[in-house]
Amino acid sequence: MIKVTPEAAKQITESAKQAQSEGLALRIAAKRKDDGTIDYMMGFDDANYDEDIEVTSEGVKLVTGADYVELLNGMTIDFVEIEPGQYNFIFLNPNDPSYQPPSEDENPTEHLL
Repeated sequence: MIKVTPEAAKQITESAKQAQSEGLALRIAAKRKDDGTIDYMMGFDDANYDEDIEVTSEGVKLVTGADYVELLNGMTIDFVEIEPGQYNFIFLNPNDPSYQPPSEDENPTEHLL
């Protein structure tokens, strides 16, 4: 369903330590905008709802509501250097109409626009 790259897993784990949220799941939510693209939200959460879907990727426990599965299925979360010294999470999602899978020799940030 949702995958996390090793780089993203390392940053998520570090962020959890800094926020004193170790052991909490990372909750992922999504909303389709008027133009069809997708906005993403994420944060550490200890709530469990009956309709939640849980998955573990690279040692990170991810949780999402059943309402978001259609938008998030097949997505990969990565953590990349956008510009020198500027790192961000990116969402590589085949459900987004502007998504183009990066090739082996491309920088995945080229597909954020």
